[in-house]
Amino acid sequence: MPGADFYTAAVTTDEWVSAVVILVIAIVVAEIVDRLLVRRGQQLSRAVAGRELSPVAATRLRLVRRLIFALIVVIGIGFALSQIPSVQTIATGVLASSAVLGLVVGFAARQTLANAIAGVLLAITQPIRIGDLVTFEEKTGEVEDVRLTYTYIRLDDGRRLVVPNESLAQSSIENHTIISARVQVDVSVWLAADADLDRALELIRDDDEGIKASVAEAEMESVRLSATTWCDTPAERGKIAAELRLRWLRLLREHGLSSVAASGPDAPGSAGCAGAG
Repeated sequence: MPGADFYTAAVTTDEWVSAVVILVIAIVVAEIVDRLLVRRGQQLSRAVAGRELSPVAATRLRLVRRLIFALIVVIGIGFALSQIPSVQTIATGVLASSAVLGLVVGFAARQTLANAIAGVLLAITQPIRIGDLVTFEEKTGEVEDVRLTYTYIRLDDGRRLVVPNESLAQSSIENHTIISARVQVDVSVWLAADADLDRALELIRDDDEGIKASVAEAEMESVRLSATTWCDTPAERGKIAAELRLRWLRLLREHGLSSVAASGPDAPGSAGCAGAG
């Protein structure tokens, strides 16, 4: 009957509207809970330590926030789907073959699940933390974010290195600031092979009492001088290295010790780093 068809269509529309409303409510609740967790964490940090969250606490708080957010959204999706009878019918058949479905889904999502589990382990064991200066596969940068499946590392040139958490958990990571936030800055300056190296080292050392300078490498036509100093945080490393390099190049040229061009990772434009021991 036309009347019955209209009634069925109306009910179906109401069911879809209810499902969408429940899903929207779940997302809003998840967002509110996330903001409350952030605010509560900041309040506790100021009350206990009188400062911002430590890297350890910040890393764990982000993981907890994302787990709770995902859990609320998943529960909301479940309640939303429960409003549609046709979905319930399909779900009954699916649950009857849940073992097979579990194997299929597990095989298809094995990489994602491995990254998520590795993300939880990274947040618990914390070989790296937000704000740490790390070197992974010969690339150095500051840990910007540790998410459930990927970790974001901001490199010196501003690019982001996005690393699957499973790769971080299975590989060796050089953490320069795991013990102390202080970072050693290593600046290289290349001179001609016949330059007065003793005079060059003396000029660099006299420029700052905290500087340690030495001959790091010698080639047929050039010699690399390495000078190291310290900065308080990883964020200052690039700026300090650039300022020191420019100052030393000017100083050497003023005394007739011109630099030469060099290629490779230790060229004049590069700066190494090491954590405080």
